[in-house]
Amino acid sequence: MEEAMQMRALSECQRIVIKVGTSTLTHPTGKMNLRRFHNLVRVLADLSNAGRQLILVSSGAVGLGVGQLGLRERPTDTPSKQACAAVGQCELMYLYDRQFGNYSVNVAQVLLTKAILSSNGGVNAGNCMERLLEMGVVPIVNENDTVAIDELELEIGENDSLAAIVARLVHADLLVLMSDIDGLYSADPHKDANAELIPVVTQITPEIEGIAGGAGTPNARGGMATKINAAKVATAAGIDMVIMNGEKPERLYDLLLNDEHVGTRFLSNAE
Repeated sequence: MEEAMQMRALSECQRIVIKVGTSTLTHPTGKMNLRRFHNLVRVLADLSNAGRQLILVSSGAVGLGVGQLGLRERPTDTPSKQACAAVGQCELMYLYDRQFGNYSVNVAQVLLTKAILSSNGGVNAGNCMERLLEMGVVPIVNENDTVAIDELELEIGENDSLAAIVARLVHADLLVLMSDIDGLYSADPHKDANAELIPVVTQITPEIEGIAGGAGTPNARGGMATKINAAKVATAAGIDMVIMNGEKPERLYDLLLNDEHVGTRFLSNAE
């Protein structure tokens, strides 16, 4: 309890990276969950209008492509996944641009790869996002799955780690991962009725890492393991991270404006 009292008030955070997963944005069919999508954009636009600097790391391109192409399930071969990403990315940005535009908020697309982030291109990308934020624009970041095939082939939810790297790159105050689960549990809540939500993680121990499970939903690539890895990156850079359920985007108000406890908070090494 004493540690919780010493935590920084999240209402003080001005630069926030928010990652939304495929399971948050789409139905199991792969098609967009329009009600949740609209609610998410409305909340983010409102926070942006209130002066918060937001960077949105968005999954969903491959999942949307699967839906757009009328495929019954996510393909297994890499070229087909690339094709789904190419089709889905167009639809994803079209929807974001249209919906944010309804609230007079401009957005920009930023596609990144590990190769870019590990070279001087990472600095260039960071400079671009810095300027976009100064202009009041919401950068929307995604892994460039059309050309970065390593992640497609490994089926790893790299956008969790990507979000943490972006947060570190732009010196964010907070990283929020919105998923299909309320946070980190003591065990898999889908299998163990006695699993309890862990509200605060002060240190990522081997025990915490051992709790993390495997892959997420069929159209998604993430899982708790990738979120724990993202927490390592973020907290080592002095950035707190929160895992919360994306089912109700309005809870971002509780988290960022009202300082209510939401999900699981990972405290940075700077605490």
